[in-house]
Amino acid sequence: MRNLIAAIDRIDPLTVSGRVAAVNGLLIEARGGLARLSVGARADIVRGPGLPPLPAEVVGFRETRALLMPFGPVEGVAPGAEITIMPEGASVRPTLAWRGRIVDAFGQPIDGKGPLPQGPVGYPLRAPPPAAHARGRVGERLDLGVRAMDVFTTASRGQRLGIFAGSGVGKSVLLSMLARQASCDAVVVGLIGERGREVREFIEETLGPEGLERAIVVVATSDEPALKRRQAAYLTMALAEYLRDQDQEVLCLMDSVTRFAMAQREIGLAAGEPPTTKGYTPTVFTELPKLLERAGPGPIRPDGTTAGPITAMFTVLVDGDDHNEPIADAVRGILDGHIVMERAIAERGRFPAINVLKSISRTMPGNQTLPEREIVKGARRALSSYANMEELIRIGAYRIGSDPEVDRAIALNPALEAFLSQDKDEATPLNEAFTGLGRILADLPAPVGVQAFEGVQ
Repeated sequence: MRNLIAAIDRIDPLTVSGRVAAVNGLLIEARGGLARLSVGARADIVRGPGLPPLPAEVVGFRETRALLMPFGPVEGVAPGAEITIMPEGASVRPTLAWRGRIVDAFGQPIDGKGPLPQGPVGYPLRAPPPAAHARGRVGERLDLGVRAMDVFTTASRGQRLGIFAGSGVGKSVLLSMLARQASCDAVVVGLIGERGREVREFIEETLGPEGLERAIVVVATSDEPALKRRQAAYLTMALAEYLRDQDQEVLCLMDSVTRFAMAQREIGLAAGEPPTTKGYTPTVFTELPKLLERAGPGPIRPDGTTAGPITAMFTVLVDGDDHNEPIADAVRGILDGHIVMERAIAERGRFPAINVLKSISRTMPGNQTLPEREIVKGARRALSSYANMEELIRIGAYRIGSDPEVDRAIALNPALEAFLSQDKDEATPLNEAFTGLGRILADLPAPVGVQAFEGVQ
């Protein structure tokens, strides 16, 4: 009954329509009904016989005409075709029953498991972030189950981290490890611009039934229009906000922010925006913080309680392994830390291929104890000493005894590499990770029965 009442309340007694004036590439120019239009408004375009209406969004204006970009192919759109302006903005009405399901950019199920129940409250896809003075602070540290991240970039609940890597370095596998092993109530996974071939592989094998059970997966493949790819990112954040408001501790995983930026670039260029660095339009750098800032600690309610946190991991596909390209630079300045994955580490067979020396969590050292900080400091010193002399060591030019600190780094390196290496099905509790690393630095054997550190003797 509540759903029925909410649907009746949304009915607009006034129907406004326009007409197609021209089609230019990806843009459809409309005339009429402009008084009811604004940037971001939705409309349905009537197409030829046998074709369903084509949904579109207003992306700009040119003199007396509105510029619309469709969510699908423009086949069947003819001059003078009727355009019906939708009275309600883009929103989604999720429930907790959506966990374990896979949806598209419109929130429609694509997993063949039947329709999804609709909740009574609509969540706008493009909601503003919580006000800075009215949201909580990051909470206690979060057990991610990945040793390299738990120890060297310890994350707090409500923190936002970027995972920076080139293609084929292992981002998707790392995200699946987090989705299955992180200590949280619910997971929202946004696959933005993914290869269509890899979607089922990621869900069925990489994520697996265990990870999918508590997750909602949003999919928009690379062949879909730019508007759908961008909307999939907005939908991912809207679903995370719904779960947050149900007092769930949410882990939001988005792969990738770069493809969201590319979709926004396509939209901006089609609307006539001037290109800037590497062709990215100004709205790309305007929309990025609006999207990323929606994650984080929840807003403070009037009764003084705080909604659940959204801990977020956003992957950034660095162009040509250049970690200083425009999107990587912009995202790094917005988020609360960054995880750097390197191809050279992956090529020598260590996964996850995280360079812990270049990775930073901005909530450290506040979420570590003093003994843990000393352990991390000692491990970083040993890894740094080895990295500085690595080329000489590999070609045999370094002589043992020249530098005691380098000698110790060489002795510890096999154990440290084994510690940082982790199979995708292997999980290590955060406290055990610190204990294991401490034993390595103290040159003590690993306790019998601790499988996480086999080979780290």
